[in-house]
Amino acid sequence: MNIPFLGHRRGKSGDAALPADPEAIAALLSECELLRSQAARAGVRLDDTPASLEALDQLVPRWRDDPEVLPWLGNDAGLYLGTVVVRTVTGASWRIRRDGEPVLRLASGREVEVAESGRQWAASGLPELSQSYAEIAEP
Repeated sequence: MNIPFLGHRRGKSGDAALPADPEAIAALLSECELLRSQAARAGVRLDDTPASLEALDQLVPRWRDDPEVLPWLGNDAGLYLGTVVVRTVTGASWRIRRDGEPVLRLASGREVEVAESGRQWAASGLPELSQSYAEIAEP
């Protein structure tokens, strides 16, 4: 997911400078409107918890029949995975790379491209979002 309007200002490292309020960027990336809509239609409540990732893994992947929806839903799934991590894993935060792609930065300094994980999940179901979360969240 390229977020060009966030890429106009650059920090010293060349990364896109985040807004002064990290909560604002987290709120923006947590919207995931298409995914939330699809989940609600299937009766799944996305409450930004690891349990909701497990519920998403159980959905029948009807979106795979629509090549226009698939990449958007995949991006949303990755951003939702990141949202759950940021809200539940101490020290996790968002970083916007030079190319506009949001990535997670963990307290250890490790970075995770959750958008790519979401696209893989949407296309094939693997890795499961709950499995990705477990791998990211482990110390």
